Formats: sequence, C-alpha cells, structure tokens
Amino acid sequence: MQADYGSWASPITSDLIVAEMIGVSGPRSEGDSLYWLESRPQEAGRNVLVQRLRNGETRDLTPAPFNVRTRVHEYGGGAWWMHAQYIYFVNFVDQQIYQLQTTDADSPVTAEPQKLTNVTSLRFANGIMDTHRQRLICVVEDHRQETHEPQNYLGAIDLASGAVTALHQGHDFYAAPALSPDGEKLAWITWDHPDMPWDGTQLWEASTTEPTIPTRITGGRDESVQQPRYAADGCLHFISDRSGWWNLYRQAEDGGDECLWAMQAEFGVPHWVFGSCTYQFQPNGIVCLYSSQGESYLAHLNHDGKHHVISQPCTQINSFYINTRTNTCLLEGASPTQFNAIIALDLGNGATTIIKSSCDLMLDPGYYAVPQTITYTTGDDDVAHGFYYPPTNKDFEAPPNSAPPLIVQLHGGPTSSTHSGLNLSKQYWTSRGFAVLDVNYRGSTGYGRAYRDKLRHQWGVADVDDTVYGARYLVAQQLANPDQLAIKGGSAGGYTTLAALALRDTFKAGASYYGIGDLEALARDTHKFESRYLDSMIGEYPKEIAIYKARSPINHIDKLSCPVIFFQGLEDKVVLPNQAEAMVEALSRKGIPVAYVPFEGEQHGFRKSENIKRALDLELYFYGKVFGFIPADAIAPITIINLPE
Repeated sequence: MQADYGSWASPITSDLIVAEMIGVSGPRSEGDSLYWLESRPQEAGRNVLVQRLRNGETRDLTPAPFNVRTRVHEYGGGAWWMHAQYIYFVNFVDQQIYQLQTTDADSPVTAEPQKLTNVTSLRFANGIMDTHRQRLICVVEDHRQETHEPQNYLGAIDLASGAVTALHQGHDFYAAPALSPDGEKLAWITWDHPDMPWDGTQLWEASTTEPTIPTRITGGRDESVQQPRYAADGCLHFISDRSGWWNLYRQAEDGGDECLWAMQAEFGVPHWVFGSCTYQFQPNGIVCLYSSQGESYLAHLNHDGKHHVISQPCTQINSFYINTRTNTCLLEGASPTQFNAIIALDLGNGATTIIKSSCDLMLDPGYYAVPQTITYTTGDDDVAHGFYYPPTNKDFEAPPNSAPPLIVQLHGGPTSSTHSGLNLSKQYWTSRGFAVLDVNYRGSTGYGRAYRDKLRHQWGVADVDDTVYGARYLVAQQLANPDQLAIKGGSAGGYTTLAALALRDTFKAGASYYGIGDLEALARDTHKFESRYLDSMIGEYPKEIAIYKARSPINHIDKLSCPVIFFQGLEDKVVLPNQAEAMVEALSRKGIPVAYVPFEGEQHGFRKSENIKRALDLELYFYGKVFGFIPADAIAPITIINLPE
C-alpha cells in the first residue's frame, strides 16, 4: 500500500511496547540456579531479582513492594550481590541493605528479605563479601549533612549487627572494592573533583587490617583505571587507558605492571553505574569483553598470551558471567535481530540458549529496520559515527520521488554510546515511515580516549556539529527530507538537541527528554557526581561564565524558530524540572510552538509504563502536527502552545 511517510500503520504500538518490554541485566549463576535483575515498566519500573531453578522454573525473589535499586551517585548500579546462598540488595525506598537466603531446591519458597542496615541517611552500592571477617565491604554515601554535598567512602557492614564502619575516606568518590583470595589485601578505585571517572582515577591497595594506610598502585588525573580484580594466585589485575585505549593489565613480580593484550579496542566502559564486569578469570586464562567500532566481542586470553575471539550471537554485550563449574557464559546482549536478553553460551560446543529476553514478541521481520553503520565527515574535517535505520514496513511504500522524515537521535552522557541492538522504541519510528540516525557523536565511548576527549571544552560545539553534518549527509544521499528533520535526546542528549535547535538552523522540530537548557543552572544545582563534570566539558565555573552563557540554549531563544516538545520527570535530581519549564516559558513568550509534558513520580529517565507510552505517542502526535501528516494511531491530543489548529 502506498502512503505518506509518517502515516504508516504499524503493529509496533506504544501499548505493545510497554506490555512486552522489560529490562534484563546482571546475570549471575550459583550452584544450579541462574539469577538476573528485571526492570518492569508494568510495575512502575520496579526492579525485581529473579531466579531460574534447575528444572527451568523461574520465580521472583524480591516480592512487591521491594525495588532493587540504589541511589548512590543517583545513577546507581551494583545494587545487589551474592555469596553462596545469600543475596544482599539495596531497596530503593529506604536505601537500606536487605539479606535474602535462597536455595537451589525446586520446591521450597524463599524466605522474606530481612533488613540488615538501618541508617536512613546512608546509601550503599557495589558490595563484596569478606568471609574472613563476616562483613560486607561496599561504597557508602552519607547524606547526614543536608547543607553539604554527601560524603562518599569505603565502608564495612557487620553481618551480625548491621553496624557500618568507615574503612577509608578522604576522596570525593570510591568504587570497585576487591578482595584478594586470602582476604589479606583490599583494592579499590578513587577519584576527586573536578575529574570524572573516565578522566582520571587512582587504584589503591591496602592490608585489610590497615585499610587507612593504602599504597597507590597506578592512576592519576590523566589515566582512567577501573575494575581491579584479583586472580586465584593473588595477582592484581585492572583496566587502564594509559595507551589511549582501555586495555587489561596485571601487576608484575618486579612491582611494575604489564599489558596483557595491547589493542586499539575498549576493554572497559565509562563508570556511570557501579558493578561493571568486562573480564573474569578461568582456570586456563581470562574471558574478556571488548568493543571495537561500535561492536562488542567476547574473547579468551590464555595465560601464555595467546587469545581467540569466542563465537557468540550478540553485536552488543552489556555484561557477562562465567560459571566455571559448568563452563557456561551468561551473556546480557543484543543484535540487530535479537532483543536484549540473558543468553547461556556453552563455551565447550558454542551452543546458545535464550534464558530470558527483554521482549518475547514475535513479529514478521518485515517490520524491523536493520541498522547500517555509517561514518561521515563532520566539523573541523573530523569524522563521526552512527547507525542509520531506514523506514521499514512490509505493508507500505512511500510515494515515488519522496524522502522520509528523519529523526536524529542522541544518547545521554555525553560520555556514553549507542549500539545496534534491536530496540522497539526505534522500530516504533521506522515502522511508521521515519528514518532514524542514532549518533555516536565525538565524545562517545567505544572509540578510544582520543575520540572521547574530542568533546573536552567542546560540548555544545562538536556534538552539535555531528548532528548537523549527519543530517546533511543523509539528505545528500537522498535518505532524508530536508524539510522534515527532527532531533531528539535525553539528558545530555537533550542538551545537544536544544543547542542544535538554538544555535543551528538545520532542524525543523525537536523533542527534549529531561534536557539541559541552562548550563549555569546545571553547574549550580545538579548532584555531587556530576557537579564538576562541566569543568571538562565547558570550562571552570564561574571563571568561564561567558562560555556557559554562550552555549546555553535558554540564552538563544531569539535564534530558535522551530517547534519543540519537552518531557520532564518532576522528581528529577540530575536535571531539575525548572530547566524545561524555563525553556517552555521563553518559547511560549516568543510565539514558537511548544508543548510541555511533566510526569509525576518520574526521575531522570522514565520507568512507568503509562508514561513511556504517553511520551512515545505524544512525540508522534507532535511531529504529525508540525510536519503535516496524520498518524495512523489514535492518540489523545495535547495542547501545543502557539500552533494554530
């Protein structure tokens, strides 16, 4: 059937997305059972620990209203960990640690979680078990002094009493505690303002009996070190980007260290959340995860330095776990034709089994757009990377000699990246006749430190150029309609969206999801973890206040002349709602079409199914009104200020 782009009827509806999609992450195995975390939009975004028994049955370990999520650094991660048959997790509502005893047996019901800590001003993350002293060691964030930024430190929690003791303090941030096999040594990572963990960190090691007197192993302001871990023989391993790439190292017998596999690839990831694991020891070597040119690889590194890539089905792997007893690798990953899933990979014969998918939907592949990797010339004769998704729907074709509307999509961070895994939220657009360009703009991770550093002091310039040049590249290839170019992004991607709309004239519409309109307000009001992030991205504040003003979209409303829709969580502590509200008010006064969609109970990123659905539908409704097409979907309208009916 022939129909205008944007008006195609699609089976990938917003109702289907929120009904079918969940999040799955953090696979683990213990005994004969498998474990993972599920994020369920249908339960208001509640994170649930799930166990798969040896007979194939699955059961929830954390009953409602328990929500496994920590707020340390606000982004969290590392909210649960396990030892033998005990699981420890942080409950979102009170941020306290709970203990849960489970079993491999197929019939007994797991006991109710028991509260371990009871200090409401403390938050916890990234725990490990110290069996020698019957305690947990984890990162602690202390919020007792409300007038000051919270204090972070490395702490211990006694398993008998729940008492919390500081092991080491004095740095602004702590992460990744690791114990030697004999329990005598403790390693961890720190960093201090104004650095972010992908800029510069330090690796420390101390005796567990004297943790206040550590030795600095490596790291500094120009070296990002992460994921310290001890091998069975007690040798300390870690990841460092001293070569320009996050590669794997170990301590040598002479006190120095050596790179185990020098490669222009990233064996590490940016520390936005706790609990990253990209390498794990086996009796005959190390299984490691690395990324190159936007694609993930799993490999085995032998003790003699030889290595080989392990065949597996994913182009994007987020985490993995090795069960050395069964020689099985549990992957959390996706591909252009496979939703993100927990997959069991037999390392002996290569067989794979999907344990749990984030989506069980079985649609005709004729509705799915397969991404194409593109690299294009951008500002300063540099290059940028991205994935192009063509409009795809087996039931429709567009009129001859027409080009599709394009949505340039931007990931958050900005020190982060996008990938090619199958995602219904992208297919929602392509199956309706939109093209999508998902950009790994300069500053994104996965392409080495030099590419990551291209955004230093250039946020609002290099990233904006990459969106503009990407759109122009596709227009020149006749893959996008120059009169129907939209741009969207969340958080930092929302800032780039607003900056591109205010400081360039390429795009004809935009959608900001909890985006930043006022860089000064962000520098003054955001949470501790990112409170000095802008020193490297923009410049020191308030010393460089002129640059902050020049790159803040709120100060360039006079140049912004196209419609914008804003989506904002009203409990967001990272980008406060006043950012969106100020932009909406300014655009409204100027007479620019604008819409504002606030969500009660949402924070930095939407977790509730009804809000995810409403945001998708209203963004489509908005583009239909702006670009002059009628969506096939029945959508409850919203008021668009200054847009004539």
